[in-house]
Amino acid sequence: MATTPAPPGAPPKPTWDPRSATPLPWLRPTIRIRLTLLYGGMFLIAGILLLSIIYLLAAEAVRTGNQPLYKIVDFEGLRVTSNDCPGVTNGNLSLSQFNAAISDCIDRQRQAALDRLLSRSLLALLGLAVIAFAFGYAMAGRVLSPLGRITRTARAVAGSDLSRRIELDGPDDELKELADTFDDMLERLQRAFTAQQRFVGNASHELRTPLAINRTLLEVHLSDPNAPMELQQLGKTLLATNERSEQLVEGLLLLARSDNQIVERKPVDLAEVAGQAVDQVHAEAETKGVEIRGTREAAVVQGNGVLLERIALNLVQNAVRYNVAAQGWVEVTTAVENGQAVLVVTNTGPVVPAYEVDNIFEPFRRLRTERTGSDKGVGLGLSIARSVARAHGGHIYAQPREGGGLVMRVTLPI
Repeated sequence: MATTPAPPGAPPKPTWDPRSATPLPWLRPTIRIRLTLLYGGMFLIAGILLLSIIYLLAAEAVRTGNQPLYKIVDFEGLRVTSNDCPGVTNGNLSLSQFNAAISDCIDRQRQAALDRLLSRSLLALLGLAVIAFAFGYAMAGRVLSPLGRITRTARAVAGSDLSRRIELDGPDDELKELADTFDDMLERLQRAFTAQQRFVGNASHELRTPLAINRTLLEVHLSDPNAPMELQQLGKTLLATNERSEQLVEGLLLLARSDNQIVERKPVDLAEVAGQAVDQVHAEAETKGVEIRGTREAAVVQGNGVLLERIALNLVQNAVRYNVAAQGWVEVTTAVENGQAVLVVTNTGPVVPAYEVDNIFEPFRRLRTERTGSDKGVGLGLSIARSVARAHGGHIYAQPREGGGLVMRVTLPI
């Protein structure tokens, strides 16, 4: 009898993170620094060329007029003194020696003038280069300011705020065209997300009524003491199925609601929210023999209390339901760390491969092949928790625990 081959396992995720910082960040300067170096470098090169041309022209002019304008033909009784030309002060010079000394002195004076011109020009060029680099840095910031607005808008959009727009003013140049294109893209994305959320909300509301009617009819039939045992068993099965469908609809509605930004915010203590979640799951934890422990310090955030309670409830419920059969425990802690409110839910449980951690946040996804027919939920708990955290400007992370289980960490801004 042929055996069915086992399905191939998922390949491990790469350990290299392309978003990690470069080991030598100074080798990759920002575009503003590069533009500054470009502006200043062009000015420096132009200044060096101009200085070289001026120096060559001045040297050529000096060489052209190198011959003295006068020559002494008779210096009987002539006495000359000079601090710059000590050679002419010697009274024992002949006429030709005296004229040669005068010519040499003039040459040295002209060369000294050229040297002073070069040194002062280099100092002036150095000072102007510093000013040019500073001016280039300021101008680069001015030119790149529209890109800063685009970046800030993109970050706001990454936080699920699709209502933000750049609305860049100014001439119709390349940057304004980029900003307008980005605004058009955001407009289309907002319409698409709004339509999707509206559809999910409407569908969930429409499904509530028939499910409520089915539950009522099933409860009425089950309340009949004369109903046959087979009918009662069928009714209980249908009631459980109907309850699962109601949970699915409620989850979809909450998921669509939590994908929006929270408009009305109030102070909410995560310690109180976590305590209420633990109280609601306490009976189920005792039934399964799971111990719930942990210290909860005050951590007040601005948000929606109902949605934040849903985060804690979903995490604690998952921690209790996906646990070991004996001596299992769940640890729920809250604290303030690095200016953020933190909720951490740790549990014992089955070993979770690292490559499956990201998948558990997807709707209707569970570990391995368990998707339907499970009594542990409808597969929306962690998806709802992630959406609610994002709507509050926070994040949720999952990390496999050594020995089995998960460490779920929720960080929210205070």
